Amino acid sequence: MITDVDDYFVDGCGRCGRFATPDCSTRIWADGLHDLRAICLGAGLSETVKWGHPCYMLGDRNIALIGAFRGDFRLTFFNAALMKDPEKLLEKPGPNTQTPCLIRFTDPTQVTALAPVIRSYLAEATSYAEAGILPRKTEASFDLPDELVEVLAADPDLASAFDALTPGRQRSYVINLTSAKKSATRFARIDRFRNKILAGKGANER
Repeated sequence: MITDVDDYFVDGCGRCGRFATPDCSTRIWADGLHDLRAICLGAGLSETVKWGHPCYMLGDRNIALIGAFRGDFRLTFFNAALMKDPEKLLEKPGPNTQTPCLIRFTDPTQVTALAPVIRSYLAEATSYAEAGILPRKTEASFDLPDELVEVLAADPDLASAFDALTPGRQRSYVINLTSAKKSATRFARIDRFRNKILAGKGANER
């Protein structure tokens, strides 16, 4: 993955074989991505690279992340549960996500058209960061697989780390584990996921 943010806008994130080729999604959506970048920087946010993507921050608080895919490009907000979304622009990234957190673009000209709204959303997100406000953690509304319960009961460090995960990240492990038919497979997956859980990541995060 890239470590220099400028590389993203030239060659992509470096996470797939299309890196630095004409097929890279960042090249397909280059104009829109550059306009998004300008809006985020114009909002007074600092720019860095996280997970191979441009991340915009206020101090040590993540505000938004730019991403590009084959069919669209996106601006994803952190702590989106706080957002009021008056224009109803925020979408869920997937069916297993609880909170709408991203603005999806399928045409580069949409960024210019929505620029005032994007700025207002960034200003709202920034205001929560300045005030130190975080979303209230909701209780997970799902049952943990028996194998996960057993492992957590025997591993206090892992149990503490899992409890500290957001409900969405906890759910990602439950979905992954319950998709396995055999108990042995679920135990193997838990073992493989241990470092991710300790790092505060979800099952699908790198």
